[in-house]
Amino acid sequence: MYKFPEGFFWGAATSGVQSEGSKNQVNKSIWNHWFQIEPERFSGGIGPEVVCDTYSRFKEDVALMKEINFNSFRTSIQWARLIKNFETGEVCDDAVRFYNEYIDELLKNGIEPIINLYHFDMPIELQERYGGFESKKVAELFALFSRKAFELFGDRVKYWTTFNEPIVPVEGGYLYDFHYPNKKDPKLAVQVAYNIILAHAKSVTEYRKLNLSGQIGVVLNLTPSYPRSQSEEDLKAAYMADLFFNRSFLDPMLKGEFPADLCEALKIHGLTPNIESEELNEIKSAKVDFLGVNYYVPRRVKAKETPDDKFYNPEFYFDYHINPEGRFNPYRDNNEIHPVALYDIAKNVQENYGNIPWYLAEIGIAMDLESEGDVKEDNLIDDSFRTELMKEHLIQLHRAIEEGSNCFGVHQWTFIDCWSWLNSFKRRYGFYRLDLATGERVKKKHAIWFSEVAKNNEF
Repeated sequence: MYKFPEGFFWGAATSGVQSEGSKNQVNKSIWNHWFQIEPERFSGGIGPEVVCDTYSRFKEDVALMKEINFNSFRTSIQWARLIKNFETGEVCDDAVRFYNEYIDELLKNGIEPIINLYHFDMPIELQERYGGFESKKVAELFALFSRKAFELFGDRVKYWTTFNEPIVPVEGGYLYDFHYPNKKDPKLAVQVAYNIILAHAKSVTEYRKLNLSGQIGVVLNLTPSYPRSQSEEDLKAAYMADLFFNRSFLDPMLKGEFPADLCEALKIHGLTPNIESEELNEIKSAKVDFLGVNYYVPRRVKAKETPDDKFYNPEFYFDYHINPEGRFNPYRDNNEIHPVALYDIAKNVQENYGNIPWYLAEIGIAMDLESEGDVKEDNLIDDSFRTELMKEHLIQLHRAIEEGSNCFGVHQWTFIDCWSWLNSFKRRYGFYRLDLATGERVKKKHAIWFSEVAKNNEF
């Protein structure tokens, strides 16, 4: 048996924009706007307007969480829903009512809420007026939004995170064209990354000022970079990939400092952001209490075969590599399945980041509707593929915990099949299937297995 530490968190994660829908939302996010102007870019032509309709059905959903023995759950507060006036911080009364009732319903059912503040959902007003996180002004406005959320809900919410996967808006919006505003500008990308780190620090500072009894952290997507070989060139490629995609946020958010090699690389390419010394002091002092880690797939890299003459993105330093001996998920873009990466992440946090308390904030195993199949005679959907892979990953996590890694929970992505950006509902991850026509939630077999794990704290 694989037994987990006492009080271990078991649950799932989602975000406000991916689950709530836009009903009674006082402002629009970049996703509402982008879908309006380019609906053809979204799989199936499905936008963020209705999605799971958690706004209307949260009591039903919390009951389903309790049914499968969740003791914790992560979602996010939408900036565009809570704040009516971004400059003054005036809040929307209906949003306050909704989030209060949602949080209270979770607590009433013994489910600890972990509340995130930014999950890719920049208000379109701030994007158009200031360029979003292109501007340090928006970092200040984010701190104001954060403070309002802490004041309103911090008496009951004991676990907060500032950002989910803060590197993704940088990659998607300013390097690779899969998030709005769809720019390809590496210098702007670096400034946005820096301003997000500054916004995070300002948010942590606001939390500390209120002397609340909870904890604050951040959720980072960590993808170990594995070299093709042990050659000096391949090892350097993996080092640089890790530097740009992992340590660029890990080091300033956990250690309060930027990696010297990263700063040097940016300087060489003329990409150094605009920085003030007092900002660096604020970043250094904004220590988090815990880390959330999202893990899906490994990154395989090799030395660059054809050098670029100009820096367009981090791939200036490496090429991607496919592991010839790897296993691959046929239901998610043939991505490699590599459970030992979770052990490697845990050991990295343990050995290089002070063994900070952390939890697996997302681990998602994608399937599509066809591979999950129809509802069976027992009224369940057979997603045994998902369960078998989850076991493999949890075994590796358990191994790291046995060796001293300070992990305190596992949240699977996601509770109900949710809307997923440009992919809409192309990929399914949930414990429950969402019927897009009726909104019905249909339990999957994996939920039965997970409920026993959560109940017994072992498998």
